[in-house]
Amino acid sequence: MTAKKKRITVFAAIATILLVLIIWTAWGNTALELNFYTISSDSLPETFNGYRIAHVSDLHNTEIGKDNEKLLSVLKEAAPDIISITGDIVDSRNTDIDIALQFTKSAMEIAPCYYVTGNHEARISEFEELKKGLMKAGVIVLADEAVALEQSGETITLLGVNDPSFKTDYLFGDAEAVMKSKLDGILIDKNEFTVLLSHRPELFEVYKDSNIDLVLSGHAHGGQFRLPLVGGLVAPNQGFFPKYDAGLFTKENTNMIVSRGIGNSIIPIRFNNRPEVIVIEFQN
Repeated sequence: MTAKKKRITVFAAIATILLVLIIWTAWGNTALELNFYTISSDSLPETFNGYRIAHVSDLHNTEIGKDNEKLLSVLKEAAPDIISITGDIVDSRNTDIDIALQFTKSAMEIAPCYYVTGNHEARISEFEELKKGLMKAGVIVLADEAVALEQSGETITLLGVNDPSFKTDYLFGDAEAVMKSKLDGILIDKNEFTVLLSHRPELFEVYKDSNIDLVLSGHAHGGQFRLPLVGGLVAPNQGFFPKYDAGLFTKENTNMIVSRGIGNSIIPIRFNNRPEVIVIEFQN
């Protein structure tokens, strides 16, 4: 083979690899995935055996399918008892609350929805309008409070906290102290199984110290770019190679499930990191 032919062959191989990577990345940014986790605990009442929570996070005004029909179809397929939405339902850099409200209105037709804020909600001037629209649609907006989830006469506790950005600086404030104060201020029955909706996974130690049984979180976007054997590359408030990027984390009696989320924000694309809906099923 001549030197010229070798160069052409190498160029063609590189071009093919680049094309495959571009196609893979473009597909992976909208190819929604449904992932299941099972949580068992002696604290769970028997009537909650098989109970399902769908977990959606970091929508960032994204639409997967017209009016989010693909996202809603996946949620319907999951057959949840409730839907948890853990913040950043809007994007502060390109805010469109109508997309968020249309999604939640349709999601409410599938199952009752419970929502907590993320850091992007703390930045927008339209937050009160968004909050009123969510409540009008029937969404339960949890702002540093607890509610009971009832199943055949037995209950577990669902907690929801506002993002610390509402109280302190997003980058330089003491989010850990703010979160600890929030959880200390909520009256929690230590004998009941507790589920916490909180946008921030990097505060896992606080959740563990508060004896939360299960935390549902987002914010990390799966590390944005996921590398084989490495995991996520970068996440807000965690930096490079984040510890809590996606999936299930366990310390002592506390489990935390971190969603890779649906949309993107500052970095407009994700790599090897499909958007996801999570379903948690309880087992005794």
